[in-house]
Amino acid sequence: MQKVKVLTDECIGCGACVGAHGDIFAFNDDGKAEAIADGDEADVADAIASCPVGAIVED
Repeated sequence: MQKVKVLTDECIGCGACVGAHGDIFAFNDDGKAEAIADGDEADVADAIASCPVGAIVED
């Protein structure tokens, strides 16, 4: 499993990561994504690639 985090200052709340990988990401009270669990390498790589603002990074 791979650790991942969301740079909340960069996140625009588009939901791409939450929609594709809801087991790893969720929206916080501010409407921004946050990592709620580790993910396998393929899912983390997919989430990083799908973020339109580059707010998802390996931790």
